[in-house]
Amino acid sequence: MRDRLSALCASCLLLSAACAEVLLPADDDDGNITTGVNGSTSSGGAGGAASTGAWGHDGAGGSGAGTTSSGPYPIVLAHGFFGFEEFAGADFATYFFEVREHLAANDEPLVFTPAVDPFNDSTQRGAQLLAHVEAVLAETGAQKVILIGPSQGGLDSRVVAYERPDLVAAVVTVATPHRGSPVADIALGLTEDDFASELIDDLVNLLGAPLYDQVGNETSVSEALHQFSSPGIAEFNAHYTDSPGVFYASLTGRTDNHLGGQVCATDLELPIIEGWRTEGDPTDVFFILSEAIIDGDSDAPNDGLVRVADAKHGEFWGCVPADHMDEIGQLFGDGPGLGNPFDHKALFLSIVRELRKRGY
Repeated sequence: MRDRLSALCASCLLLSAACAEVLLPADDDDGNITTGVNGSTSSGGAGGAASTGAWGHDGAGGSGAGTTSSGPYPIVLAHGFFGFEEFAGADFATYFFEVREHLAANDEPLVFTPAVDPFNDSTQRGAQLLAHVEAVLAETGAQKVILIGPSQGGLDSRVVAYERPDLVAAVVTVATPHRGSPVADIALGLTEDDFASELIDDLVNLLGAPLYDQVGNETSVSEALHQFSSPGIAEFNAHYTDSPGVFYASLTGRTDNHLGGQVCATDLELPIIEGWRTEGDPTDVFFILSEAIIDGDSDAPNDGLVRVADAKHGEFWGCVPADHMDEIGQLFGDGPGLGNPFDHKALFLSIVRELRKRGY
């Protein structure tokens, strides 16, 4: 019983930290961002309202296909674990706090944030994301998309690139547990039997259903937790291998004022990341316990949920001074910590500009 309670606490910790990522303020009163009927939004450009079609595309020029960006491929931002487009049934801002608006203000209006099942494994979520990608391409007339996926969104993106490499130009992941997370391994002690799996699912639906009208009773957090575990991620990696012709890159965060050390050495470091090399991020209250668990005896640099070593996939672009919520600008767009100059919006713009420079 004690072991089960410990595992349940670890599961709740993972859920509460992820849930905190989506407690968002409402959009501004001018309606600069509206949500499409299929849960996907795109920015309407700097300084102007956007009318949205079925996929939330900028309708300013009539058909969305007429909107141009600084590169050939639209950008799809893939939600992480517990990510939702609408919060509590309201037209709330996206999980990516003000990222679309910032990209639009810098000549990147074709940015989509499609919603997928917040709790399921990436096989299920990836299939949903693929359907969104196909719709985005049909609407925009583009041949491929760029997928940028924080956290579990990176695994979902890898599923799409594996299933339909002809539709994906590049996949960039941010703090994605490509080799799992020790927090999930602890929770796996609870999810090894059917009763425990049902208990976790019931817990999520109990907490989530009143808040998220999309949840209902059809989701499964135990499937996601298994996938984040050591055996689960091994199965995932064995199946969803990288596709030739798709470019893969990754970066991640480091907290607890850890500067990263050798594990943060890069294949290519973006200039903006180089500028943050000597900056530290104080541990947020949400991650005090999980960061300590991940540290273990090795003091492994991590973002509170994912170790740097586990987040590397493809070309590694380095570590930023940010925890798992700072990376997407949560909570409520608050700063990353006293004295920390990290700016998640600038990071996403830097990612996109690097991809554009490479012709994507």
